Amino acid sequence: MAKGDKDKYTDKQKRKAEHIEVSYEDRGVSQEEAERRAWATVNKESGGGNKSGSGRGGQGGKKSSSEYGAESK
Repeated sequence: MAKGDKDKYTDKQKRKAEHIEVSYEDRGVSQEEAERRAWATVNKESGGGNKSGSGRGGQGGKKSSSEYGAESK
């Protein structure tokens, strides 16, 4: 297993990492590198292990109209 304790990950995250790892191995990547890439992908997509509290999936507040490129008159 890759470096670090994986106890903080959900079962879904562990299954996802395993699936990604197998996919890389099928494409000829070494087992060690495939595992590293798989966990990096899971971390990128989910932000790492379990997080306490609800509503942690968002990217922040809404953008203002000026951030969308709207011009004021």
